Amino acid sequence: MKVVILCGGKGTRLSTKGEVVAKPLVEIGGVPILCHVMKCYAHYGFREFILCLGYGGQSIKEYFQNGAGEVSADWAIDWVDTGLETNTGGRIKRIENIVQERTFFVTYADGVADINILRLLEFHRGHGSIGTMTTVNPTSQFGEVVMDAVGLVTEFVEKPPLARWINGGFFVFDREVFRYLREDSVLEREPLESLVHDRQLYSFRHAGFWCCMDTYKDTLTLNELCRNGTPPWTRWAR
Repeated sequence: MKVVILCGGKGTRLSTKGEVVAKPLVEIGGVPILCHVMKCYAHYGFREFILCLGYGGQSIKEYFQNGAGEVSADWAIDWVDTGLETNTGGRIKRIENIVQERTFFVTYADGVADINILRLLEFHRGHGSIGTMTTVNPTSQFGEVVMDAVGLVTEFVEKPPLARWINGGFFVFDREVFRYLREDSVLEREPLESLVHDRQLYSFRHAGFWCCMDTYKDTLTLNELCRNGTPPWTRWAR
């Protein structure tokens, strides 16, 4: 079963100096975050990857071809240039001819979680619809002030989980999803909205660890977790 990973992003917000890097190659614990993502799937036996390349695609390809220590010999990898400025849905559309199986995974190259991939797949197959999106409760970046009806502050809560669920990536799709995609599609807009309209998208709620490496502060947080012991998302290391 194929694992499609969206690898086209620029890491423009991941440095205090404003450098532009291939985001999937930003290192967490001395290893590109892309390898962490791939290991999340390989741990459960899914080792056939399609990397949808964009900015810095050649650098990503060279990392794997040079036999880096974090790359397993039993991984089968297709590198596909999906364009520098192509949106997320368009990148998936461009690998339609490569995905031959009925069901496949899609995820981002910058998010890690201690998600059980087998349970995710079982959930998807159980509801029988086109798509499954993993949803998460991220932690608020701000502390919460609790007060009574007249404004008396009664408590401070340090960075509580948000009350609402958000898109955490780690998708499962059946091939019918390609009918919802165009070359210029943003996956998170029209395609997912259309699946919702057609009652073809289910949410797999993940209440465990999840983090998206979106900012420089996120890289510091993830690296700190690596320095302090076994990071929570590395099920393969336990």
